[in-house]
Amino acid sequence: MKKQRKIVLFIAQSLDGYIATKDDSLDWLFNVEGEGDNGYSEFLETVDTILIGKRTYDWVMEQEKGQFPYQNKDCYVFSRSSFDDTNEVKFINGDIVEFTGNLKNQEGKNIWIVGGGDILNTFLKEKLVDELILTVAPTIIGEGIPLFKEGNYQLDLSLVGTRTFNQFVELHYIVNK
Repeated sequence: MKKQRKIVLFIAQSLDGYIATKDDSLDWLFNVEGEGDNGYSEFLETVDTILIGKRTYDWVMEQEKGQFPYQNKDCYVFSRSSFDDTNEVKFINGDIVEFTGNLKNQEGKNIWIVGGGDILNTFLKEKLVDELILTVAPTIIGEGIPLFKEGNYQLDLSLVGTRTFNQFVELHYIVNK
């Protein structure tokens, strides 16, 4: 029997649960002393597919000055509007559950859901996420873009591991299904 691919959230958050400030800044994150790349390269080796929301994709491309950062990975950008595919990404505006189900049944490594908050909220509500790897920064920013939005959903998790990267703590959970 073929092993189904997993959808994994790998993301950093402030201690009070925000992934960015209201103006999309991550300066608070880069002010914390980490260790190497805080496990990013190791994680990236476990995935071959990237799922990302359009707003987050635009932010990443702006930060990377137009240079696509996820070379050699299949990248799908979810959008409510239609866009032409590029050499690096395919734009998806269809049914997320159906698309993701098909993707999980294909051969390959794990699938990384990069964000942002809206797309992640949909994935959580639809119980599409299999693992969460949250890196917590010892910073309280008070307000911003929350990692978990309010909603009518609940996920039961099991902690499978913790690691520290200097001032960061990584929490690794599987979603009980």
